[in-house]
Amino acid sequence: MSLNDLTEKITRREAKLAVIGLGYVGLPVAALFAKAGFDVLGVEIKQERVDKINAGLSPIEGEEPGLAQLLAEQVTQGRLRAAADYETLRERDVILIDVETPVDDQHIPRYEALRAALTQLAPVLKRGALVIVESTIAPRTMDTVVRPLLEEGSGMRVNRDFYLGNCPERVMPGRLLTNLSSLSRVVGGGTPETAQAMIALYRLIVQADLDAADWITAELVKTVENAYRDVQIAFANEVGLICEALGGDVWTVRELVNKSPQRHMHLPGAGVGGHCIPKDPWLLAHGIQGMDVPLRMVPTARAINDGMPAHMVDLLSKALAQAGVSLAGARVLVLGYAYLENSDDTRNSPSAVLVRLLESLGADVRIHDPYVEGMQGDVVEAAQGADAVVLMVRHQAYNALDLPQLRAAMRTPVLVDGRKAVDGRRARELGFLYWVVGAASPAAAS
Repeated sequence: MSLNDLTEKITRREAKLAVIGLGYVGLPVAALFAKAGFDVLGVEIKQERVDKINAGLSPIEGEEPGLAQLLAEQVTQGRLRAAADYETLRERDVILIDVETPVDDQHIPRYEALRAALTQLAPVLKRGALVIVESTIAPRTMDTVVRPLLEEGSGMRVNRDFYLGNCPERVMPGRLLTNLSSLSRVVGGGTPETAQAMIALYRLIVQADLDAADWITAELVKTVENAYRDVQIAFANEVGLICEALGGDVWTVRELVNKSPQRHMHLPGAGVGGHCIPKDPWLLAHGIQGMDVPLRMVPTARAINDGMPAHMVDLLSKALAQAGVSLAGARVLVLGYAYLENSDDTRNSPSAVLVRLLESLGADVRIHDPYVEGMQGDVVEAAQGADAVVLMVRHQAYNALDLPQLRAAMRTPVLVDGRKAVDGRRARELGFLYWVVGAASPAAAS
């Protein structure tokens, strides 16, 4: 099948689609293409997830507007189904790959899931099919990893027997459907003609710019945009540390800085988590491995942001000391374990780092999160007998904490706020020793 024939099938919605990996990206992508009128097959290695999806139930918890209903509708109407067997992909015209691409402790990409998907797809790849990698990958990965695995495993050649592109997703938990449909995408094709075929496909679900590019440009854009965010957050965090030392308040400083034209200082906080920002700067850096390009800003930003949970421990230790309590043996309630507000996504959670540090120092740690299974329940009950509460995630439920009840339940009224979610003045009026990241301590201010 020629690329023109495939594009016509896509335009008529007659092309058969597949999505490999039905997680935070793949599942909503599959549901949106099903809604657009395509026959969509999802391949997922976790059988329990396959069974749940085929029952019309979303495996993604947290506040995810519209996803559960859309999934149920498309499964009921027979346009979307899931399977664990790659053999089912033999007749698929377009295959989207949405698997995880983490980095290891040495900041090297771990492409086990991507390699496994490509290795199993290659022998069943239909001649004339279009394969699109939506996963975020290091620059040069399309040329050095994806293309060779598909060509060697299928016995076919790209741009002759099949077509290959990458179109990195731009999503955030809590806004998956909205982001997929309303944010622009960079469409990287192996040839300009492949990019145009991809645009014809994405135009059916995306109401925003679709910019044609080549593989390397698409790889760079995605990793650069998240590295940019990481660097900006690191700057905000470092300013917060400066403000703490000087007796200032980063929250006030940020507000006033941003009144100046062309300024947009990011929010400081207790740490940076998720599947993208902690790893994508390292993917960008990996792309130039072996080349004579010195890296300074990316590693420094990563070090600053990775150090914020440890800084929260330091603030907590000082706050407890002010109350005459040692961190060792203190009962500490951590509020929020997901990396993002109103989500159940715990990938690279700063709270996980905080908890490990606290436990290593002898603290008795409890965790509450309204969205994470096994951590739910009543906040006030969880705070019974606590010496301190550390707020790590600005879940909506925590913005409306009943401070008097919380204070009454605690043994020692220490409250350390890593997201400025609490009204500090009211907390202090109620008797809390209230500390917030990026501002002068109560002791220093007195």
